[in-house]
Amino acid sequence: MSKPSTAPFRFDVVGSFLRPQELKTAREKFAKGEFTAEELKAVEDQAITDLVKKQREAGLKVATDGEFRRSWWHLDFFWGLQGVGKTTNNSTSVFKSAATRSDSAELTGKISGENHPFLEHFKFVKRIAGEDIVVRQTIPSPTQFFHLLISPKNINNTKQFYPDREELIQDIVKAFKNVIGDLYDAGCRNVQFDDCSWGQFFEGRSNAFDQDRSTDEQRKEEKLRINNLVLADRPDDLIITTHVCRGNFRSSWATSGGYEPVAEALFAKQNVDAYYLEYDSDRAGGFEPLRYVGNDKKVVLGLITSKTPELEDKAEIIQRIREAAQYVELDRLYLSPQCGFASTEEGNILTEEEQWAKLRLIKEITEEVWGNN
Repeated sequence: MSKPSTAPFRFDVVGSFLRPQELKTAREKFAKGEFTAEELKAVEDQAITDLVKKQREAGLKVATDGEFRRSWWHLDFFWGLQGVGKTTNNSTSVFKSAATRSDSAELTGKISGENHPFLEHFKFVKRIAGEDIVVRQTIPSPTQFFHLLISPKNINNTKQFYPDREELIQDIVKAFKNVIGDLYDAGCRNVQFDDCSWGQFFEGRSNAFDQDRSTDEQRKEEKLRINNLVLADRPDDLIITTHVCRGNFRSSWATSGGYEPVAEALFAKQNVDAYYLEYDSDRAGGFEPLRYVGNDKKVVLGLITSKTPELEDKAEIIQRIREAAQYVELDRLYLSPQCGFASTEEGNILTEEEQWAKLRLIKEITEEVWGNN
């Protein structure tokens, strides 16, 4: 059995998949007290087993658990850290055409990362996937967590436990390094940081973000420092990538604008191995910011939308890949959906078959552009 190469892959995915109806029903029953935790886990295990098989059959060289054990792409991870509890937030949704649930997270004590439940989630997928496919663990970025904790609705609570901002940063770094170290020891060689927090610097940022741009440069440097502290001193064979998008909930979005305001910090200075970037609409701007991407880094172009069921025109996508190659050579470009298909358990507004049709299209395009590599 051959060993897989390292991520990213020409034909790739961001991570989350639409939840099958059996799983949604089981989660509803569990919430109502009609299902035990063991019964819910059994349904989750089977749904993830089926998903890994489908990913393999689709020709993917990477497998995820589809985030099937989560309700949210980010909050479930935060809730799994020590010193973090569930709360509700009655603020207005940042999304343009959909209202989210009011779940949120806040500190209940000092932050640490031992015994994170995602470790067992990874071990399950690793066990069923086998050795010939990369098992990717997706987690929110450290700065996504920091951004939440210092938000206007959380800052006073956070200061109860961390009156010193630097102590907060250092504990976030230690917690993330702890989780990543545990994942590595369990056999994980590909971690993906999902990060919407760079959207606070885009031209069309949501009203949920502070509209004062006077401190943008300091905030960019702080975010960059936090992520790079976590990325430092990792094992050579641990690939850490990042997915940067503008929000993904029920086919809606939160922010707009090109990557130019963050390009130098994000693309030239953040020490990840590859970037998964949203490029499926005019909201993402042009490819010019890719000129900052270092020669040792790769770019996964999210040119196929996960938000709508209509299939893109193959020729147009190939032309856009050629346009991006003016800034990053073709050999360092890859293709994926612009985001996951279900960043929350509700999922985007398309069917499972339409989801897999999107992936078939991506595979066809990558074979036409790059061949079977």
